[in-house]
Formats: sequence, C-alpha cells, structure tokens
Amino acid sequence: MSTMSERPTADVSGNDRNDLYHSALIRGLTRPRTAFQQAAPPRSGHAGVEASLGRREFLRLSGMLAGGGSLLAACGSQKADPPPVPAGPSALPAHTVADFWAGRTRAGHLDFANWPLYIDTFPGQKDGHPTLDLFTRTTGITVSYREVIDNDESFYAGCRSLLEAGRPIGHDLMVITNGQVLAELIRLNYLAPLDRNRLPTFFANADATVVNPSYDRDNRFTVAWQSGITGIAYDPNRTGREIRSFSDLFDPTFAGRVGMFGDVRDLPNFTLVGLGIMPETSTPADWRKAADTLRRQRADRIVHNYYQQDYIEPLKKGDVWLSMAWSGDIFQANSEGADLRFVVPDEGGILWTDSMCIPVTAPHPVDAITFMDFAYQTDVAAKLAEGINYITPVPFARDRILRDAVAVTGDQRAQLTATANSSLVFPTRADLARLRRYRVLDRTEAAEWNALFQPIYQT
Repeated sequence: MSTMSERPTADVSGNDRNDLYHSALIRGLTRPRTAFQQAAPPRSGHAGVEASLGRREFLRLSGMLAGGGSLLAACGSQKADPPPVPAGPSALPAHTVADFWAGRTRAGHLDFANWPLYIDTFPGQKDGHPTLDLFTRTTGITVSYREVIDNDESFYAGCRSLLEAGRPIGHDLMVITNGQVLAELIRLNYLAPLDRNRLPTFFANADATVVNPSYDRDNRFTVAWQSGITGIAYDPNRTGREIRSFSDLFDPTFAGRVGMFGDVRDLPNFTLVGLGIMPETSTPADWRKAADTLRRQRADRIVHNYYQQDYIEPLKKGDVWLSMAWSGDIFQANSEGADLRFVVPDEGGILWTDSMCIPVTAPHPVDAITFMDFAYQTDVAAKLAEGINYITPVPFARDRILRDAVAVTGDQRAQLTATANSSLVFPTRADLARLRRYRVLDRTEAAEWNALFQPIYQT
C-alpha cells in the first residue's frame, strides 16, 4: 500500500431495503469459502453463506438472520431495519489523555465487538481465531470475541442510552466504519482518547492512509482495522470491452444491465467523484447536480437494480454486466472461480475504513489498547489480511504473506500468493491517489442529503 492525502470523511444513515430471502442466500448456505480459510459460521448457524454473498453483504444479513436469543447484557442489534441515529443525544464531559489513563492497569481480559466474518479463523472451527489465541499467549489477556455488529447505525442505537448515561456497554473494543456514527461518537465524547505512548507499533508500521486521517485527526480516538474501495466491477465476457470510466455506468449500450448501490453513502459520494467533485468539500448545489444525474440514469432505464450488498450473484449470473462494487467482495468472488474485474474509474473512487475504538465507559481500556497495538505487528497484520482479504493498514504484511505462501503447497500457496499480489488487498499508488472520503454531514445537512438521494432508489 502506498500513501494518499486524506480529506474529511463522512457518512449518513438511510433507510435501506433488506432483501433477506434472495436466491443467493439459499444457494450459499452450505458452501464454504476456501480450503485454507473456512469462515466461522455466523451466530445464526448459516455456515458458508458469506461465500456467495460477499463479506459486506453477509455482515448486514448475518445479524438480521440470527434467531432469538439475547446478545450481551449491553449493546448490539439483530433488527432487520436499522433505526436512524436518535436525535439530540447528550454529550459526556471531555477527557484528556492524561486524566483518562491515570492509574489504569491491565485487567487481563478484553471484550471485543466486531462484524461477522471479519477476522482470521482456523479451518473448520466455528470459534477459533489464530490472532486472538496468539494475543492471549503473548500477553496473558483473554478475549471474549462477539460478532454483534451488523451495521453501525443499529449497533449505536443499542448502545447510545448506556453511553449517554456514562455506563459500560459490554464491550471494551469495537469496530466502527468512518462515517456519521463514528463522527457522533467522537463529537459526544463517547470514545476514550488514545494514549500515543501505548501505540508504538501502530505509529511504526501503519500506512500513511490511516495515520492522521481526516475523520480522526492525530488518531485521537481510532486506529484502522481494515479498509476497502468503492469502485466498479464488471464481467468482461459480457461487456465486450474494458470498463474505465464512471460514465460507463450511464452508457445506453448497457441499458438494463447496470447495478448501482441503493444507499445514501456510496451512491451519492461515488457519483460526486464521478462528476469531478470532491465529496469532502461538496455543497448542496453539488448534491443536487449529482441527484439530477442519478435521476436521469434511472429515467433512461440504465439501471437494472439498486443493491444494498447483494450485487455479486447478479454479476456472476449475468443479470448485470457492470456494477458499483467493493474491492474485497470481488477478490473473494474471483477466489471462488468468478471471472470479474474491479476498477477504480479514471474519475476516482471512495476509500472507507473500519476502525477500532474504545468506548469511554469500557471497564478494560488498557487491555483494549494493548490489542490495538498488537494488531499492527507485521506477522499479525499478515494473518488478518490472509483471513479478511480487504486492505490491510500494514503494508509490510505483504512480504510476510509471500513467506507464508512458500511454506505451504497447492491451493493454499496459490491463494496466499494471490492475496499478496492483489491490488484489491494492496492497492497501487495510482489507485490510492484517485480515492476520496465520504462527505461529513451535520444533522441539518443530512436531512437535505437524504431527501435528495433516498427517493432515487426507494421509489
């Protein structure tokens, strides 16, 4: 991975459709991913569903498909429709680094909340995670790992009242995507300020794209877990030519064969980039221009469907020939035999980051920040990249993955070599230079933004 200039980031929450029973789900229930990387079954027990859906689609569906049963005595969500971020929450008093960490010591235990299938696993083991086992052996800190985040909005909605009251939420460490939820957690002082002195490995090994990011200057509250790119995926056997430009999504040649995301994050921001507008500094006039462009695309019957995350199967089946897409989903689909291409269009794409952060009310913050730094060891980052296949925040991990490939044979060697050589896991300098971040929206702006973009894909 190479460096890129960071710009303000954001996200807004919208009312997404939840298509729980499409055929891709049924076909995917029993198919594992690869021999060396068997994903742990989600809490619902639907092992292997991620293979057909793509990781981020599965992350959304896994929480919603989980049958009854309680989560922790804290937060998490299994609701089908994520509720909007509650209006008007109260801020907690701000902490300085010195006063928050004064007198804090290790407790010997960590409660870690993450998205499903977003960590390395032992082949065929439901709950085995090599990285977590190594962390316990190395530090003596035990880990309770729970896959309770199916989307940021519903997770935050379940935690908000506890955070507002200054109470523990049941997690010492959580993974949140850069966007409106993370911005609000920071603004309301719901996250612990990080002690730089406790993160030497992060500052030694982290890529420049995740050091001092615009959504969290000086990494005051977060360090990256993994990142991904929003771009265009296509089937070259159907398009008959390379796809290079954002304008290809509007080409009448592909009428009825184009997939677009149906959300208020990637759809508007990616369109702004495609129009030559930096989302980070865009104005309401820019938003109206983007919305007009998308409405014309729909009126011209270019779009086959607006997808949440369920676009991989339509691409593989030929229902759509090109679509907005996430980089890691295409890497995974191709590792399972698909013949798809992923491109950052000439106009640019979107870079998003899922970040580790510590609730300010966490009972075990020292254990949490110890794991944050541990994850930036080169060998650990390599194992995570091998298991997740999204963009690692530690570029040095590539050399370790290549060494791991030499130590194995057959399919395992081929898969590890493909991971190390993939621009979807280790993007090129040229790709990174064309990426932008989401627009940061305050509550008033979010209302205008949603009113412009939601009707495009909801009606």
